[in-house]
Amino acid sequence: MAEYEKRVRDILSRNGCTFQRRGKGDHDIWYSPITERNVTVDTKIKSRHTANAILKQSGIDYKF
Repeated sequence: MAEYEKRVRDILSRNGCTFQRRGKGDHDIWYSPITERNVTVDTKIKSRHTANAILKQSGIDYKF
């Protein structure tokens, strides 16, 4: 199974999103200037559907 966590973080960074803080468990909180909202990012993303959902919530049009 593919690990999408690193690729999602790279895409978020390239689109101006910034890391805010560690969340509960194995989650991180990122801020998206596109949607002006915080987005929760799991540190162990194994599903492309989850990766796509995170990017969609952050306002980035990208599909795995």
